[in-house]
Amino acid sequence: MATTKPAIAWLGAGLMGNPMAGRLLDEGYPIRVWNRTRAKAETLSSQGAAIADTPADAVTGSDIVFTMLSDAQAVETALGDVALSGKTLVQMSTIGPGENRRLAGQVNDAGGVYLEAPVLGSIPEARSGKLIIMAGGPEAAYAEVRPMLTCLGPEPRLIGSVGQASALKLALNQLIASLTVAFSTSLGFVEENGVDVDSFMEILRQSALYAPTFDKKLAKMQEHDYRNPNFPTEHLIKDIDLFKREARGLDTTMLDVLLQLYRRAQAGHGREDYSCVYDAVTGRC
Repeated sequence: MATTKPAIAWLGAGLMGNPMAGRLLDEGYPIRVWNRTRAKAETLSSQGAAIADTPADAVTGSDIVFTMLSDAQAVETALGDVALSGKTLVQMSTIGPGENRRLAGQVNDAGGVYLEAPVLGSIPEARSGKLIIMAGGPEAAYAEVRPMLTCLGPEPRLIGSVGQASALKLALNQLIASLTVAFSTSLGFVEENGVDVDSFMEILRQSALYAPTFDKKLAKMQEHDYRNPNFPTEHLIKDIDLFKREARGLDTTMLDVLLQLYRRAQAGHGREDYSCVYDAVTGRC
């Protein structure tokens, strides 16, 4: 006997939310999609999604509610008029541990169940179902939604309670920001001194210092072309700032410098890829 798949409400069809919802549609899940800019959601209609005019409309009749929005304020705004009693909310946006705990309290008070499930990866991984998914919340809620999460990433992992998965995600995004500035600085230095970049990269790849992200961003930096971003600079700035605010017991002086560089890069490149920080490091912006 065929098993009926749970009905899903998907809130947020932007750069990441669109291909993630598309993965679930391809797996046969019935989905109602809402996005603040309706046109972005409508691209999913050809895959079978129903397009909702409001978050409340999307959630009506659903069993599971997913959010993939820009920040905590966007999540709270979207959920403002939504009835979550009896529903499981899977909050996948990158927001702070404290913000997730606050939202969990609100959802629990409303009679719902809350699971945070931030992801590591960008648009190519979202399209191919190869995201790294970290969950925080009740084991029963995780077990309920795990079949859906495995459509998005092959090995989702329950990290612990609400707040712990988002702390881990911010820790990883802090590494993205730091590594990209460190690589930009070394790349700029070897270029300034006339060192062959291919030689630099060949030696770097053989060392314990290498990270695959260096090769992913190298061409953009050399060509100074940061269009078609997988991760816009403004989103990384938001995450660095979140990390700084949440890391109360750490010396985060370094993050002040990172924020200065990324904000200078954003001023010159707008919503382009965060690797544009190379232009800030090398004085092009």
